[in-house]
Amino acid sequence: MKCKISRNAAKMIKLELDKPENEGKLLRVFVTHAHGDHAHYGMGVDVPGEKDEVVSTDKGIDVILEKDNDFLDGIRIDYFYVPEEGFEITNPSKGNHGDH
Repeated sequence: MKCKISRNAAKMIKLELDKPENEGKLLRVFVTHAHGDHAHYGMGVDVPGEKDEVVSTDKGIDVILEKDNDFLDGIRIDYFYVPEEGFEITNPSKGNHGDH
């Protein structure tokens, strides 16, 4: 499985993971809703379970993804400051570019 994280997103994720209450935990990305050929995503801080795969990224952040979930393979995590500040998770490999 693959996961890309932008520089802005990596900076914000590291701030969260460095908090004392998150020691020993990793970033988890999950599907909140899937319909048709695309999905909507959420994220949190968690520990991996037996149904998970831990994917290393080029930003030094390990991400927990559910094994065998095609909607999670190839996700991209971005962080934007405008027009609204926040994270956006898309899956360009599935044609999901966050445009709806």
